[in-house]
Amino acid sequence: MSQPIDVAIVGVGTTDFGSIYSDRDPFRTEYQLGVEALKLALDDAGLDKSEIDGLLLSRIPGYETFGYMAGIEQPRVVNSYEGSGRMAGVVLQHAISLVQAGLATTVACVYGNNGRAAGATYGGEQRGGAYNAWGNMAKYDLAYGMTSPGASVSMMWRRYMHEYGAPDGALAPIALSNRANAQKNPIAVMRKPLSEEEYMASRFVSEPLRLYDYCMINDGGVALIVTTAERAKDLKKPAVVVRATASRTQLSPHYTKTDLFRDSAVDVAQRVRAQSGFGPDDIDCVQIYDNFTPIVLFSLEHFGFTEQGHGWEFIQDGRIALDGQLPINTSGGHTSEGYMQGWGLEAEAIRQVRGEAGERQVADCDVSQYICVSPITSSHIFTRA
Repeated sequence: MSQPIDVAIVGVGTTDFGSIYSDRDPFRTEYQLGVEALKLALDDAGLDKSEIDGLLLSRIPGYETFGYMAGIEQPRVVNSYEGSGRMAGVVLQHAISLVQAGLATTVACVYGNNGRAAGATYGGEQRGGAYNAWGNMAKYDLAYGMTSPGASVSMMWRRYMHEYGAPDGALAPIALSNRANAQKNPIAVMRKPLSEEEYMASRFVSEPLRLYDYCMINDGGVALIVTTAERAKDLKKPAVVVRATASRTQLSPHYTKTDLFRDSAVDVAQRVRAQSGFGPDDIDCVQIYDNFTPIVLFSLEHFGFTEQGHGWEFIQDGRIALDGQLPINTSGGHTSEGYMQGWGLEAEAIRQVRGEAGERQVADCDVSQYICVSPITSSHIFTRA
């Protein structure tokens, strides 16, 4: 087995997504949510804000404003990344690289999302115009109703159904498992029980995807603190080391990919496996980016947890439940805990290895994996130091 990357996650902070959801404050900002999450992460690590010398933000546009609000005004390294979900994996990888390169010793990765308060829709709106490159390409998608990533994933799922014989309702076990896990998560948004009958009776958003196949829109913040494995030994909580991380892009003008993101995902899967020495049978739980439920199946198949075209069968019979063969999205995922665009899933992967997940804790969880299959596919494998 290869040696682990000499970097550890030492602080994790997440706001209370559920209570924030019930209080729709139109004046809530992504800055406030990020600062709250960062304070929680600092307390979790037993660190003072003065010890942070790297600051990486996502969905929080102004690093000067945020740094001032957080009281971190002179970091050695600072940057702000776009708010798309694929950035969760990218930002953590960049933080790891900064620590490895010696450009910073302790990096705070912070995400803030006030999408619900601000009335975000994640699709349907007209972006760009007729006189720029994006607008010129997008008009062909818009003409056919492809106005959101959900529509694109729906089309990919329709192709999967045709090629592999997956029936209508095949995705229900993912939505139901997410909801069951969220019921054990005190900060989850959607904790009301969900039955298969309710799932099947829910409206189509982009047929064949139903309401419960979609991530939600909610507010919240997440922060992760990264430092050297040596520094981590002296801190408050058990360090979680990043055993492996890899990414690969699959770029085109359209979210839809005819191979269902297979090329990029298989490459990433092979590299994290080689880097860590851990294969699918060694993973105790996996947190899969589920902006839409079909992505879970694509991820399971491309990363080798099941054979191509058999993911819809693999998820049946409680196999992905907390006490199943492969627990997935143990916090409730994006469809039930909250849509923090991958950040909450990374936090959950770390907490599971620490043994801090409470009622939803996976027994004897030594190895967890985060997977995001998207135009930038990424994956990390976490173990306890």
